[in-house]
Amino acid sequence: MKNIIFDWSGVVKDAVTSQLWIVNRIFGKYGVEAISLEEFQENWEQPYTLFYKKYLPLDFDEEGQEKDYKEAIFHPDCPKALAYPGMVDLIKELKSSGFFLAVVSSDLKETLYSEMKEYGLENIFDHISVEVHDKLETVQQIIEKNNLDTEQTLFVGDSTHEIEVAHEVGIKSVAVTWGFVSRERLEAKKPEYLVGSVDDLEKII
Repeated sequence: MKNIIFDWSGVVKDAVTSQLWIVNRIFGKYGVEAISLEEFQENWEQPYTLFYKKYLPLDFDEEGQEKDYKEAIFHPDCPKALAYPGMVDLIKELKSSGFFLAVVSSDLKETLYSEMKEYGLENIFDHISVEVHDKLETVQQIIEKNNLDTEQTLFVGDSTHEIEVAHEVGIKSVAVTWGFVSRERLEAKKPEYLVGSVDDLEKII
């Protein structure tokens, strides 16, 4: 492998606790009962609009979702998300070894870039795309623009969406089990690799 495309939240950032808090805060605003971690991981979808459509009123549009998400993530009570243990060291090691590294994330620009700085990952990635909810076109553009060999490219994600995108564009998918989607749902999408630890991810690469 020579090229690694990373999702951010649920992969580099250990964001499960904070994301569940955000979801339940939004639900509470609309009178929807809070859900458990297990229910969250069994129902999370990307793009996130698919997830919220399962629970919220039909007239809850994308603009409203973004507004409520920003209110929640910047709320002082929102749990702080840290880098997933071992991921920062692995990414820095890959950079020093000459890998092409990219991030394709649905996260807000202001949160992702501040987290990169906090984690010591500034000036590490060759390409960064933020606020991307359907990642297919963006990943395809990265491959074409940088002339990446699809046989030497991995997409590391934590949702079924990243697996589907990887298969669509002809690159290998690595699904991590410490993110937003249950192991069983990830397995059902048949990623080339399913990993439960950073050590396992490093071995695959």
